[in-house]
Amino acid sequence: MIIGTAGHIDHGKTTLVRALTGVDTDRLQEEKARGISIELGYAYVPLPNGEVLGFIDVPGHERFVHTMLAGACGIDFALLVVAADDGVMPQTREHLAILGLLGISRGAVALTKIDQVDGARVAVARAQLAALLAGTLLQEAPLFALDATDAEHPGTQALRHHLHTVAQHAAPRPHEGLFRLPVDRVFTLAGHGTIATGTVFSGRVRAGDTVMLMPAQRPLRVRSIHAQQRAADAGRAGERCALNLAGVDKHALARGDWLADPRALASSLRLDARLQLLADCGGPLRAWSPVHLHLATVHRVAHLVPLEDAQLSPGISARVQLVFALPLCAMPGDRFIVRDAQGRQTIGGGCVLDPAAPERRRRSPERLALLAALERMVAGDGIAPLLEQAPFGIRAAELMRLTGRPREGLRLPATAMTIDAGGEPFLILSSHWQTLRSAVLSALRRFHEQVPDEPGPDAARLRRVSFPEMPLALWRALLAELAGEDLLHANGAWLHLPGHRAMLSAQDQALAGRLQPLIAAGGFDPPWVRELAAAVRESEARVREVLRKQLTQGSVYQVVRDLFYDRKRVAELANIVQACSLEHGGVGAARFRDAVGLGRKRAIQILEFFDRVGYTRRVRDAHVLRTERPWQIEDAH
Repeated sequence: MIIGTAGHIDHGKTTLVRALTGVDTDRLQEEKARGISIELGYAYVPLPNGEVLGFIDVPGHERFVHTMLAGACGIDFALLVVAADDGVMPQTREHLAILGLLGISRGAVALTKIDQVDGARVAVARAQLAALLAGTLLQEAPLFALDATDAEHPGTQALRHHLHTVAQHAAPRPHEGLFRLPVDRVFTLAGHGTIATGTVFSGRVRAGDTVMLMPAQRPLRVRSIHAQQRAADAGRAGERCALNLAGVDKHALARGDWLADPRALASSLRLDARLQLLADCGGPLRAWSPVHLHLATVHRVAHLVPLEDAQLSPGISARVQLVFALPLCAMPGDRFIVRDAQGRQTIGGGCVLDPAAPERRRRSPERLALLAALERMVAGDGIAPLLEQAPFGIRAAELMRLTGRPREGLRLPATAMTIDAGGEPFLILSSHWQTLRSAVLSALRRFHEQVPDEPGPDAARLRRVSFPEMPLALWRALLAELAGEDLLHANGAWLHLPGHRAMLSAQDQALAGRLQPLIAAGGFDPPWVRELAAAVRESEARVREVLRKQLTQGSVYQVVRDLFYDRKRVAELANIVQACSLEHGGVGAARFRDAVGLGRKRAIQILEFFDRVGYTRRVRDAHVLRTERPWQIEDAH
């Protein structure tokens, strides 16, 4: 468990941590000289059950709230420290508000310096704290009155016992997710090299693993690990870890970077989020208002774009988009804090919904419905609501980034299915997939009804008239499935329903009768469209139109653009391919060229035609017969 301090400057946070742990967390010369904490401090205490309790001591000065936020991002338990002589002070209130916005609900309150005041003053401070905590996540937190300078004071001992008891009974953070660690400190150690430290947000990392430095997208190898200040083979979620990184200079990374599983994060200039403004945030926020954002250990200036109302009033909760000048990384569910344009006052905080938000159509009904589904996922409803709002499914890689889980750890609803789109898996609801199938066939049917004399659209045109926004890989997988079930046929580049025949008028039939003998007479080297047009004294466009209609009749095949082969010649070429493939286990361009007596370029064009129609498939430099469903000349009918 990680405990983080909170509270106003000079209320005894560092002194209390020293009394509880024996460790002075002020390590800088300036901190010792000035008597105030400037940087994050760390202390560790072994527990009887073998676990290690970690403390993060944060600065209390208002100028160092950004440092406090970098330390508070990964804590499990808050220790709010208030001096009895001062009572509740400005940073007491701000730190408490920050803890609430970060969703930290477990904690304790230490009322320090009771040795310097009388009982009446202690009672007043207790009353102030009760009023302050009322209605907050820490309203049930126990209060310990103590002297932080005395490690044996009864109040200090009681607090120590309470913290140890809570830590030993705390459930460990789940570590089945993808590894993420926000870097809060980088230094070099003689004989070891570069060390990066942080609190592991999720997952597990082992010595020897390759992690990705984000957003720089640089792979780094983990040489060794210290977890909770002890040498370890692995670090897991909820632990303070120091990673010894191989082959990287300390200047290549800094506080605000991430070390993560390569599958976990993608960088973006925009993120969509649910923002909660504090009631005393100082006034409404309008579109493109600048704010200081603190997420994990990163601190960036962002411009705020409301997604629902024109402006955001104090105390409101609303969806917003945050736009950055430099890329950053996050995951749905990550908590953040926003401060005003000058970075002086905390005005709110919230939860990330989409860490890679779009620039366009960000307020469309479809987009807002997707954000609502992401909110449900973050709240624990799983990915079913997300898949419901994804008519084209979601790439498995994207789903891993949204859920923070590896693909094998995704909890798929029973109604979901996986589509392998050229090695790129998509997750989609079965009902959505059936809708896509039916819609494509309906679009093709309408095309045939509107232009019955056309052989059919090509794949690109059919996509434009049905689902132009569908990912290309998924589109190809959909067509392949329909073709595999004999619900859709391909004739060269043209797609058509089974049984569709382009209607040839009397003029078309007359021209086809003149073209067919010329193509057949050409054998394995028929004339091109321009040569046919010259021979029959028709325009190339007219010849091309009739030949395309003949494609659905099965009398010709298009090998490449403007080159059509007679059906019998294609059958002869298919038999040559079969003979060569059976004899040699496949046919290459050189062997096929020699067998048919054509040039190498034409031989390759013919072999690629047989690959396209499903008669063969390419295996390195050879073309081998398909065994699952061999293509036949009759397939074109």
